Amino acid sequence: MTSEPGMAVRSGASTVADMLDGYGVTHVFMVPAILRRTFAELERRHPGIARIATHGEKSAAYMADGYARVSGRVGVCAAQVVGALNLAAGLREPFLAHSPVLALTGGRLPATKFRQVYQEIDDLPAFEPVTKFNGSIDDVTRFPDMIRHAFRVATTGCPGPVHLQVQGNEGQLDAEEAELDPLVEPRYAHVPPFRPEPDEAAVTAALRELAAAERPVIVAGGGVRASRAGGELVALAETLRIPVVTSANGKDVIPGTHPLSAGVVGTYSRESANNVVGRADMVCFIGTRTGGMTTHFWAVPPVGTPAVQIDIDPEFLGRNYPLRAAVLGDARQVLRKMIALADAHPRTGRDGWVEEVAQIKAAWRKKYREVLTSDDVPVRPERICADLSEYIPDDAVVVADTGHAGMWMGQFFDVTAPWQDYLRSAGHLGWAFPAGIGAKAAAPDRPVFVFTGDAGLYYHLGEIETAVRWKINSITVVNNNRGGNQSKRGFDRAYGGAATDRAREMWTYQDIRFARIAEEMGALGITVDEPSDLVPAFERAVEAGRPAVIDVRTDIGVVAPVPVT
Repeated sequence: MTSEPGMAVRSGASTVADMLDGYGVTHVFMVPAILRRTFAELERRHPGIARIATHGEKSAAYMADGYARVSGRVGVCAAQVVGALNLAAGLREPFLAHSPVLALTGGRLPATKFRQVYQEIDDLPAFEPVTKFNGSIDDVTRFPDMIRHAFRVATTGCPGPVHLQVQGNEGQLDAEEAELDPLVEPRYAHVPPFRPEPDEAAVTAALRELAAAERPVIVAGGGVRASRAGGELVALAETLRIPVVTSANGKDVIPGTHPLSAGVVGTYSRESANNVVGRADMVCFIGTRTGGMTTHFWAVPPVGTPAVQIDIDPEFLGRNYPLRAAVLGDARQVLRKMIALADAHPRTGRDGWVEEVAQIKAAWRKKYREVLTSDDVPVRPERICADLSEYIPDDAVVVADTGHAGMWMGQFFDVTAPWQDYLRSAGHLGWAFPAGIGAKAAAPDRPVFVFTGDAGLYYHLGEIETAVRWKINSITVVNNNRGGNQSKRGFDRAYGGAATDRAREMWTYQDIRFARIAEEMGALGITVDEPSDLVPAFERAVEAGRPAVIDVRTDIGVVAPVPVT
């Protein structure tokens, strides 16, 4: 249903404020000063919309991203013209992760272009490679249709970020008035706005290929998550008795404890998942672009492995793997159709394959049982992941950084309930902490746990104050080994096999107590030196009623296992 407020003489600011409210926006993350009149109108007309002033444009974009991924609504961030490029840098993450984010920035005035006005630069081209749509608003009458278009593009098809540059270094075009209609299209307030139905013949062809396979495996990606199709995925896997591995983006579409779940595949992966895919004679890709990280640079599975693929974007059907069958459509609708038609395509006996997968998983768990339960001091990162798996509530949101944080969590953390959300960085170190603030803003009644390292936390350390100021009570677990030790292997290679002692200056830091910094900013700070103190620290943080930083003292010599092929 579309709202129809009608035309009236009004300011651009009041129009934007009413439209943000109409699209269900509850938070805007920004660095002042941008759209000042709009933010004043939000206070007057829609005081429930929080205007979160952050300490950096990039972290504002990351907060909007975390908000969008948890809620399925469009996350909104904004910056004045001098901060626009920082905001564009932040949009790389939601662009790679296919997250619906609207970025608003200031732009140049025609009267002063090319005259070296203060802070003048043409920022618009910088947004082109990191957005689905990149446009400008140069006339007050264009606010309604451009904002509608931005929400439409951000949420349709494969979701992604959009950018609108508003005329004026602070977007002061919003102060002008005209006959404006703040019409809202609620369909585009949430992902997915449409659920395209698959062609039945294509579904039948895919089922036929899966039925003929002896050792099929499903590779489920972020598209399954965006479609909220985890339940249907599990139902199909159980119906056809097919093991499931996931991309890092799709980790929460099946509980890691499910008998058919083999873990995250690819580069930041669990060894058992790569081994299962390596043994498969048919791979069914669902909602994944089959990129380098999910396939460990197209080695898991090797190109040429028989495959079928399901995706909402026709451009990526068969992009990296030749296909036996391709199905275009929304993941949930395709999976439902496959379940409905499954009985017409009897599967081959798969008891042996399912048992083999169970043995591969058991061998992995046996191999790593010692470190998962280790009482070593300093604390082992694997033990942190294992204790998080055991402790976090069924409705928790878990946010993982990239680098070693992504590797540890991809391999050793398990989603244990269908209602848990798992968000991971698509490749930008430092993303997790501000994204966790955005996630908690979107889901204030759910516990939000962030897992990052000291290298990641340093990027946006000042946002602890933002979380405290707004009482956004996320819990951040820091793997504090006093360095970025994921870089060690790379530097060893650069030095011909073993780096010099002095090379450590490029990836080691001072010994900093983050719990003290957190307390100084008004958050709860907890230092964990012993593995037995992990769960009590989690419990204390959940009950604290304020943001929490748990500084876990870990061993800089421990590195994550490399992926297998």
